[in-house]
Formats: sequence, structure tokens, C-alpha cells
Amino acid sequence: VQLQASGGGLVQTGGSLRLSCVASRRGNPMGWYRQVPGKQRELVARITSGGSTDYADSVKGRFTISRDIAKNTWYLQMNSLKPEDTAVYYCNTFWFGRNYWGQGTLVTVSS
Repeated sequence: VQLQASGGGLVQTGGSLRLSCVASRRGNPMGWYRQVPGKQRELVARITSGGSTDYADSVKGRFTISRDIAKNTWYLQMNSLKPEDTAVYYCNTFWFGRNYWGQGTLVTVSS
């Protein structure tokens, strides 16, 4: 399964970005993780094919995950961004019991 993430960039505090991930297969669940140097990769948000969602406490109320199953695509709408949201964001999915990752897209939030 190949995953292609896009949408990262540089934004000021309080700004918004929308990340997209396109997969070559329809996995489940579909998620976004992030990682900063020296720290473990952490879950940001994930969504199942049925529409159930989970969010990290740090992003609840600011980030929204959604998906377009027909397009094998999922999104992460990030609003009210903070400098602590700066990280490389990776999309992720499971397909037939295996874990697949996108290449990562850098989000930088300036103060």
C-alpha cells in the first residue's frame, strides 16, 4: 500500500492548514501521527471506515479528521495552530494486518 501525504507548510500561530493523504488501497482505520526530533511518534487523529474518530487531547476542538472512502483519501483540517503543533505529520493505515506509512509532511507553526 502506498500513501502520499501533502499539505504541510509554514503558518503563523492561529492559522490553519489542511493535510491530505491518498492511499493506493482502502485501509482501515486511517490516521495521522506526528513526530518531532527526539520524541516518539504520536497519534494525532484517526478515523474508521464507519466514521468513528479518535483525537489526541492536545488537538481536540482544533483539528478535524475526515475521509472520502471512494477516493481512498483522508484529511486533517488543522485550525488554531500553535507552535507546539510543529512536527512532521505522517499518514497511516492498516491493510490486511499490516501497518503502512506515508512519507511525512512538515508542518511548521511560527510564533
